[in-house]
Amino acid sequence: MKFKPNQTRTYDGEGFKKRAACLCFKNDREDEVLLVSSSRHPDQWIVPGGGMEPEEEPGGTAVREVYEEAGVRGTLGRLLGVFENQDSKHRTYVYVLTVTETLEDWEDSVNIGRKRKWFKIDEAIRVLQCHKPVHAEYLRRLTPRCGSTNGNTQEPTGQGDNAPLHQTTSHDCSLPRFHR
Repeated sequence: MKFKPNQTRTYDGEGFKKRAACLCFKNDREDEVLLVSSSRHPDQWIVPGGGMEPEEEPGGTAVREVYEEAGVRGTLGRLLGVFENQDSKHRTYVYVLTVTETLEDWEDSVNIGRKRKWFKIDEAIRVLQCHKPVHAEYLRRLTPRCGSTNGNTQEPTGQGDNAPLHQTTSHDCSLPRFHR
């Protein structure tokens, strides 16, 4: 498991840990996504991301985390949404990033042996669904062709259609519910 000695966790006003992540794509077609091996379970794949540091903006956190965990740099794109996990009390800002540089060796590959691998979107959803269904939902949100909200509802917040969707899950194996 990865440990950062001077890590300060940041929380929002409702007690949720503030996190950010990126769906890293090979190109603008967004047809291949980069996943990394989990630090807790090296045989499982996850979307790179992590906790926000004090005074850090979500986009900055997302870029820093993919550099540390996946060893890539790129162009930060749109905010896909803010995904809420009730069980772990996390709120994760998920961005799209187009990779422009891939490092041979990077922080987590050297320190904890982390791996990275490109997946087609459908394959990534399948790989993530059993152990990280919230991460699989990031990709479902990206690709309407993969299905709708699977019976879940989307609640407007009165901020208009451009407000990011927020996902709520009651437990890891449930299908998430989006709200604005």
